[in-house]
Amino acid sequence: MRESVFDLVSYLHANRIVHALAHPLFAVNDRLTIEHFEQFLLLFRNFELNGARHDDQNRHLQYILSRLTPTDIERLAEKHRLSPPYDKPWQKYLTGGSDDHSSLNIARQYTDIPITGDAKEFLAAIESDQTRIIGRPSTAKTMAHNLYGIAYQFYKNKFNLEPHVNKDIFLMFLDRFLQADQQESGLFTKLYSIWNHRKRPRHNGAEPHRVQDVLRHESVRLIWDDPELMEMVKNGGNGGANPDNKWFQFVNQLSNKVLAHFGSHILDNLSGANLFKIFHSLGSAGALYSVLAPYFVAYSMFAKEKELSEQILERFTKRRPDGQSEREAIKVAHFTDTYWEVNGVALTLQHQVQMALKTNKNLTVITCNAEHRSPGKGMQNFQPVGVKEVPEYPELKLFVPPFLEILNYCHEQGFTQIHAATPGPVGLAALAIARILKLPISGTYHTALPQYAQYLTGDNNIEDLVWRFTIWYYDQMDYVYAPSRSTAQELIRKGIRPERIKFFPRGVDIRRFHPSKRNSQFLRDRFQIGEGMKLLYVGRISKEKDLPLLAEVFKALWKAHEALQLIVVGDGPYLTELEESMKGAPCVFTGYLEGEDLATVYASCDLFVFPSATDTFGNVVLEAQASGIPVIVTDAGGPQENVIPEETGLIVEAHNAESLLYAIRWFMRSPQSRKRMGDAARRYMEDRSFENAFDKTWGMYRAEQMDAEYALDEAI
Repeated sequence: MRESVFDLVSYLHANRIVHALAHPLFAVNDRLTIEHFEQFLLLFRNFELNGARHDDQNRHLQYILSRLTPTDIERLAEKHRLSPPYDKPWQKYLTGGSDDHSSLNIARQYTDIPITGDAKEFLAAIESDQTRIIGRPSTAKTMAHNLYGIAYQFYKNKFNLEPHVNKDIFLMFLDRFLQADQQESGLFTKLYSIWNHRKRPRHNGAEPHRVQDVLRHESVRLIWDDPELMEMVKNGGNGGANPDNKWFQFVNQLSNKVLAHFGSHILDNLSGANLFKIFHSLGSAGALYSVLAPYFVAYSMFAKEKELSEQILERFTKRRPDGQSEREAIKVAHFTDTYWEVNGVALTLQHQVQMALKTNKNLTVITCNAEHRSPGKGMQNFQPVGVKEVPEYPELKLFVPPFLEILNYCHEQGFTQIHAATPGPVGLAALAIARILKLPISGTYHTALPQYAQYLTGDNNIEDLVWRFTIWYYDQMDYVYAPSRSTAQELIRKGIRPERIKFFPRGVDIRRFHPSKRNSQFLRDRFQIGEGMKLLYVGRISKEKDLPLLAEVFKALWKAHEALQLIVVGDGPYLTELEESMKGAPCVFTGYLEGEDLATVYASCDLFVFPSATDTFGNVVLEAQASGIPVIVTDAGGPQENVIPEETGLIVEAHNAESLLYAIRWFMRSPQSRKRMGDAARRYMEDRSFENAFDKTWGMYRAEQMDAEYALDEAI
């Protein structure tokens, strides 16, 4: 009868065989649809609440079954041309089962009846709705623990490991956690085990390189260093009250150790351009993937089941049990490796978090930083398992994230979509988590990484390698947010499909940066800056910003016009060299400024000069215009798109000293034009506030979710 569920149900009823439908919302082969579930409601009276499935799935099932009406059944019977084979088919009864396949969760959930009779009475109680379901819900950690148990028990039997279990601390540990029916050891084995537990394994000082050796080495070290785990090894027990969580903690610590080892190895070889060693390391890391696979499978399966059960719930009730539509809430996880740093990207993210809290939007910034900072509302920081410094870019540090921790966090928080602001290690974690949890993912291309790589190393091959990786990464996104049209065109030329590209709205704090904060006295008192026209640069002090060109042009102008001053705000690797080159010239280096000090300096200067040709956006260009001063930018990169040419500023040819000199000289000779353009710049920025930018960004997130829901609806 198994080939046809319809024939099977007819047979069961004809022979009066009591039966229940197991895990009705679990798509065993990924082919279960809402229409299938509708037919279940016609075919079956008894439905199981399953102890291996997520609690939401069981809640949704109970909610649907408890609200069925005769009208619902009539509608479904007519739709599917199927008549229920029993009376009052809108009345449904429940059973409970553990669905345990590893012997680690026997009776986690079960069916209780108020009788003490025989099996016949038990079955009669099920048919008359006298059951009570007892137990606790399962989690992805529970399922993963089961999968590890099944795998261990299989290989233990296949390779006849039983004689070796009590002679090896690692095998004994696995047996305690992953084998429920542990056999009592003989006297000789116990004495052997006790003797070995007294002696910590010797380490020859050489670090293992193969992933298998690293896993075993770190596993034994973790067991020895944890008194609770050692107690389990000695006296048995499979994790006590919370075996799922304890096993997760062990695997998480182990994976972090291995990730730190291989992450550091890969980043070291990457900085040295040792490509063959990189590929070898990536291949070895595949073994780590295999070790963590049970968690990937469990989280992925729970995510798929949750989506399907919510679809079915919405089809039948239109509302959630708490009265809200399941899809009204957008919950965004924004991954970044720069949140506390001093740059426009970090500043934008900080303001987005503030706006999300202010407008009750569900936005959480996820980052990875070794500094112990107070996370605050709207952001979550994870301690990295490894840190790699980049010699060519001292301010930049690459953090290896604790992947399993972040995956579990995202699963428990129930995010509806992921946004990645980085293609670095944190961004790679975001991509993997999105794939595992079946979430839509978009990414912002903030920084011209390939150009930076070429500028810092002088190696065109490195630039090509970084381009290949960058395009591969952003090609995995559902949407790519470009900060400017020039950046978008560059991505399209490199192979990103145009329909995937959106423009990321960036705003400026128009209250903080305001012309009313002009204060020449502040400049005199704080930095000893006197009268005369004041040129301003704000940003990273580095060569890739083309500051050597600015220094050359300024010194040429100053020699002809003594009443000219340059103010440089910021810090960076080129600072010392730039200060040395500007000795004797009226150039003031303020260091890093923020808050009101920065706003006052902006408003108190006369012209903002930004010679960079590598910026994808240029947030400082917005800040200068909001402060009421005109700007000069280059015709390369994104800053030019933040200027209305000859209305709020001028655009000059990149890397061209003569073009930059001419533009500055034009502003020096025309104070009326400076005033006119400064006023126009302020008016232009009043429509680009942080509030407006955040509203547009959230609207884009909402559109992404609608696209994802439409695609899912079509699939289901």
